[in-house]
Amino acid sequence: MPLVSTGELVSAAQAEGRGIAAFNVITLEHAEAIAAGAERAGAPAILQISENAVKFHGGRLSPVAAAAAAVARASGVPLALHLDHVESVALLRQAHAEGFGSVMFDASKLGYEENVRVTAEAVAWGHEHDIWVEAELGKVGGKEGEPPLDAHAPGVRTDPAEAAAYVRDTGVDALAVAVGSSHAMTERTAALDHELIGRLRDAVPVPLVLHGSSGVPDDEIRRAVASGMVKINVGTALNTAFTGAVRAYLAENTTGVDPRKYLAPGREAMATTVAGFLALMG
Repeated sequence: MPLVSTGELVSAAQAEGRGIAAFNVITLEHAEAIAAGAERAGAPAILQISENAVKFHGGRLSPVAAAAAAVARASGVPLALHLDHVESVALLRQAHAEGFGSVMFDASKLGYEENVRVTAEAVAWGHEHDIWVEAELGKVGGKEGEPPLDAHAPGVRTDPAEAAAYVRDTGVDALAVAVGSSHAMTERTAALDHELIGRLRDAVPVPLVLHGSSGVPDDEIRRAVASGMVKINVGTALNTAFTGAVRAYLAENTTGVDPRKYLAPGREAMATTVAGFLALMG
């Protein structure tokens, strides 16, 4: 099946009042698991590759992007390819040539005015190249290299009025907002501010994105989608499932050396996790 654009999948989900899940790809096994889980659930999904994943692959985007795109094209359900948490303008400008239909340009570490300026420039470039652009406003903690952040601390949440102005001044196609989740959570204990999600939905004319969804319980995700969240990002939950399955295999097979023997259960654990999250999308 041909690659579908992220914008198309998100727009369809928003129009139908449901969510669309986006899963982080680090290895080929991640991409294969996402495709398998999506086929199992009979649902579309987004494969997203972060700037940190590109760094893991030696700073080379092409190999991991080509692998993910090939897996997506071989799938029996619609899958999109998204470049996530991009801070490097040089990496941003590789997206179009590598087959990405969308990019999340992350200027959230900058002050508000500078965030607006550089994000507007990224959006202008993206739209010239048919790239759908997501950005972030607020502090969704837990990113690699950052200190822990209390998702419930004052000033952390996204302000609806500021979000409306940010979308107007940058022209972004979707907005990731801080409503109580955090990146890299390994336990699903996050409590979301559903009243704030509703106010953001009413204030912002573009789809809302929930980052850090691995730490959000099932019922909270369902409520978030009902409240107005559209794109639901999941990364750590896949890694937790993968690592747990690999550890279990190696604990029982202490002399084995064939990586296929433990990568297979790890991949299957991720596929099961993908299917489970997709079942929450509505």
